[in-house]
Amino acid sequence: MVIKPIAELEKALAKLPGLGRRSAARAALALVREQARLLDPLLDALDAARTQVCCCSRCGAFTTADCDPCAVCADPMRDGTIVCVVEEPADIVQIEASGAFAGRYHALGGKLSVQHRSGPERLRLRELADRVAREGIGEVLLALSTDMDGDATAGYIAELLKGTGVRITRLAFGLPADSGVAYSDPLTLRRAIAARVDQ
Repeated sequence: MVIKPIAELEKALAKLPGLGRRSAARAALALVREQARLLDPLLDALDAARTQVCCCSRCGAFTTADCDPCAVCADPMRDGTIVCVVEEPADIVQIEASGAFAGRYHALGGKLSVQHRSGPERLRLRELADRVAREGIGEVLLALSTDMDGDATAGYIAELLKGTGVRITRLAFGLPADSGVAYSDPLTLRRAIAARVDQ
C-alpha cells in the first residue's frame, strides 16, 4: 500500500547525502510514527535553517543573517595575509575541525566543470581577485578537489592572480586522488595544510 505523503517524504529524504532508498524509507516511517519527538523538532530546525542561515558576504561561509560578516572574517586574531580557497562552504567546516589553519577563507561556490556547465562566471572568482587586491593578502592556499575539475579550477586561479605578487599554494599530500576536503578527516587535513606546495 502506497501512501502518497509518506512516499514523497521518502523520496525527499533519499536525496540527502548518505541516505539510500531503504534508509530514507525507515527514516520517513520513524518521522511519521513519532511526530512529536522527531518530526516537529525537525520541521522547526529546517525552518530555522531556511530563514536564518545564509552565506557570509565577504568569504561565502555559512553564517546567520545577524552575523555578517561571519565569525571567522570578524575575528581579529585570524591571519588576514593568507586566504584558503575552497569549493563549498561545507569545506570550511571540515578545515576548521582540523584546527590546522588560522587564516581566512574564500568559498567559490563550486568548481569549473564542462560536464556541469559551471564556468568562471558562476563562481566567486572576481570576488577573490578583488580581495587579493584590497586586503593585503600574501598567500592564497587552494584547498580544492584533486580531480580534473579541481585541477582546472586551481590553474584558472593561478592564471587569474598572476602578476599580483601573491604566493599561490595548494594542499600537498594527504588528499587522495579524485577526492575533496569534504571527505577528509581532521588529521589528513592537518598534514595536507602543513605540507602545502606552490601551485
